[in-house]
Parts: sequence; structure tokens; C-alpha cells
Amino acid sequence: MLRAFILFLAMAVSAFGQRALPFGTVFKGQDRFETIIRKVKPMAERARAVPIGERAAWFGQILLGTPYKNYTLEIDDVIEAPSVNFVGMDCWTFFETALALARMAELPVEKWTPETLLYFIEQDRYWGGKCDGTYLSRLHYLEDWAKDNDRRGWVKDLTRSLGAIAVGNSATEMTTNYRNYRYMANSADNRAGIAELEAGLRRRPLYMIPKERVPDIEARLQTGDIIGIISRDGDKFGTSHVGMAIRRDGMLHFMHASHPSGFGRVVIDARLSDYLARFKKHAGILVARPLK
Repeated sequence: MLRAFILFLAMAVSAFGQRALPFGTVFKGQDRFETIIRKVKPMAERARAVPIGERAAWFGQILLGTPYKNYTLEIDDVIEAPSVNFVGMDCWTFFETALALARMAELPVEKWTPETLLYFIEQDRYWGGKCDGTYLSRLHYLEDWAKDNDRRGWVKDLTRSLGAIAVGNSATEMTTNYRNYRYMANSADNRAGIAELEAGLRRRPLYMIPKERVPDIEARLQTGDIIGIISRDGDKFGTSHVGMAIRRDGMLHFMHASHPSGFGRVVIDARLSDYLARFKKHAGILVARPLK
């Protein structure tokens, strides 16, 4: 992992060249990041001693209270780049930031820098772990994220092994609401690319564990598992939310960046099965376990 990181730094300038965005655009909340690092450094060895999932959940708890902020990845009209925002997070950026911090903790403490964190964000967020400066190199749908990260050995997609069923994938959210996405609103090519991606998803089944089966599998889930929420969308289904599992006092809870219509911040919510039951549209989950 360290060798790969060093290679990334060596190639970073040539990879982005003149297309690089200002540091203040791609890394927001550096003061908070540095506060977290100062807090964690004395516990570095203890942090490395626990499995990656538990470590990610530990960092997730450090992020509790972070305000919810939507569209934090829409940082430019043209240039796509790995980015982090410690000032506000949505459900996806919450779990991937916690996971990137957990992966960074594997390295010597002198490597705990914003550049290192952005490296691990890139590994997680983009097809093949590589951002080529284009919007379409990003993993936009959670089912694609689980598949691609599983293929590269970063996570294990457990959904089918936990009793999933195949359902129809709606996959229209981004093209329907393209005006909310700067990169799409300003590029016909991006709109066409996302439309093609969504059409591909609609041709394939979406696998989910129905929410009525979740109480029976909660004992098989672990702290740090990534839990994707799948909701009804007309007569089909789509990924709509994501968070992390965390076990407290023997009960599996859902930790997530809750929308302003809920808590409006990162919280440890109810028991996972109770959380699912709270919302009529929630139909089931997908599960991915961090491996490294």
C-alpha cells in the first residue's frame, strides 16, 4: 500500500498537469482534518491493531455531528478531481471519508497528510481507482461502487451471500435531475455518458436483501460494513442512501449522514432493521465489507 501511495505522488503532477484544481477547492475543512490527526496520532498503533472495518467505524464516530451537505462533489463545471469536505458531508462522502482515514492510518504517521487522504479517496471513488480528470471516471451509483471495489479487492460485496433477491433497477435519478449536477448541467457529453451508464444498470438486475430479512442477518453483519439502502421507485428499485453498521451493546445500529429532513448531521441512528422499518419506501439493503 505504501509503495502504491509513493507511486501516486510521483505521477500526480503529470496526471493532472494544468488541469489541476486549486487545493482549497478539492480539500475543504483542513483545520478539522488536522485536529483529527492530532487526536489520533498518539493512538496510531492501537488504531492499526483493529480490523479495517472497525477502524473505519471508529473514524466515523469522530465525524459524528458533521453537518449534512448535499452535492459536495460538484466542485467544478468541467474538471473532475478527488476531493474531501470536512465542513459538510452527504451519506456517500461520510462513509468514504471514514474509510479513507482508516486506510491512511495503516501508513506511518508522517504520511498522514491531505495528499494521502486524497489518494485513498481516489482509490475508492473512481473506476479502477483512477480519476482521469473527467466526470465519467467517477463511480456514480452505489451498486457500481460495490462491484468495482470488490473486483479490486478493497471490499467484499456480501449482498448475494446474505440472501439477496434480484429486482429491477430504476437508475434514472441523475438524468432526471441533471440540473442539480454542475458537471452534467454544463456538458452534453456528461449527460449522454450518464444516460448510457444508467441504461446499462437498468438492463441488469439489482440485488438486495429485503428489509423483512434484515433482522435475521444482523448477527452476521460487522461493525464497519457499508450498508446501502435500496428504495422502491415506482415498480422498480434504486439505491437511495448509504451508511455504516456499528454494533453497540450487542445491537447493530446504522451510522450515517442523515438528510436535513431527519437529523441533518452524521449520527448513530436506530437499530438497522428498525431504521429500515421507519420508512415505507425502504425496501432492502446491499452490504459491502471493507477488506483493506
